[in-house]
Amino acid sequence: MRTRTATDEAILTLALPVADALDMEIVRIRVKSGKTQIVQIMAEKSDGTMNVEDCAKLSRGLSDVLEETDPIRGEYTLEVSSPGIDRPLTMPAHFERWEGFRAKLELDRMVEGQKRFSGQLAGFENNSVLMDLPKEDETALIPFDWIADAKLVLTEELIKADLAARGAPSGSDEASGDTP
Repeated sequence: MRTRTATDEAILTLALPVADALDMEIVRIRVKSGKTQIVQIMAEKSDGTMNVEDCAKLSRGLSDVLEETDPIRGEYTLEVSSPGIDRPLTMPAHFERWEGFRAKLELDRMVEGQKRFSGQLAGFENNSVLMDLPKEDETALIPFDWIADAKLVLTEELIKADLAARGAPSGSDEASGDTP
């Protein structure tokens, strides 16, 4: 899920050593078509943070590699960002790390008449995402390989956890959106 196309995969192969050298993880890569293509790279440091300076460091390192190897035809714009609070979940470790939080999954196939599921993450086991779904007594096991897209749902609990990880008290003005 980190990539969708062969071009995304080629860029991931080039980006991984650059990110590793900076103690960062590539979360997702997407190349968006248009008059000028956009290469979107989401990354985070090993501690889960990613500030503007970190994005700039990764961008500079990737720019050099991408110019040298030229994996993209034509002009493009490179965008490096953090995954954000309601981040995509693209690797098994993400489902473990965010256990207990709400997520939305979209599958590549129909299961019990639907492709989209929303519920509370309950971990990852035997190459399956565990998810507690509303109105279901048992935890659902969703094969990781069936997931086309997954992301956290923005909730009050997620905002509080994000603020705590950044060292901001959950009752601060920042938490309520009130800034001086």
